[in-house]
Amino acid sequence: MSSKLANHPVDGLIIEFDRALRSIVGATPMRRPIPVAQVESGELLDGLTESEKKHSAGLMRINHVGEVCAQALYQSQKLHAKSDDLKAKLEHAAVEEEDHLAWCESRLEELGARPSLLNPLWYAGSFLLGSAAGLAGDKVSLGFVAETEKQVEHHLDGHLKELPSNDRQSRAIVAQMRADEIEHGQMAIREGGVELPAPIQSAMKIMAKVMTFTAYRI
Repeated sequence: MSSKLANHPVDGLIIEFDRALRSIVGATPMRRPIPVAQVESGELLDGLTESEKKHSAGLMRINHVGEVCAQALYQSQKLHAKSDDLKAKLEHAAVEEEDHLAWCESRLEELGARPSLLNPLWYAGSFLLGSAAGLAGDKVSLGFVAETEKQVEHHLDGHLKELPSNDRQSRAIVAQMRADEIEHGQMAIREGGVELPAPIQSAMKIMAKVMTFTAYRI
């Protein structure tokens, strides 16, 4: 099914429901190839110990949950966006986030791990948050995107430090995700996103910590 914005409202709802279902059950298509790690001649791509593999899997599961949340946020905000231009920009970002979701899913499978069992809960909660931001108006919605992506960038910086140095494949995926998230945040600022009040920023950070702590394990 096409990811382009549908002309008929019912078609659009069907497309978004299909995207939501694929995000939760793990059947998201990718439009860009998985970033490939650069490996020296004769060097093993995945020479990880069991403990390193378990740690990498936990971190990539967190990233996978983050991308499930991103799908819910972008879909809900797009539904409430007033401007067609903004809807198109949110759709473009959502498509790139779908690549991230598929990349993380693939990497989890390579590491012999599963996605979070709480993905339906993460999706539902994020959809409600995105709807609240969207209903507050386009500038607030864009501000929410900008703040979310700023926090995600910081979070991915931490993962690049935490991932085992020899887990080059996970690091290559995270590095490309980080570059895309920075661009999404900059887009939101360029389009007039307002800075969110400090209490809301702090609440978002607390919720992110709860999510990362839980997703690493469950």
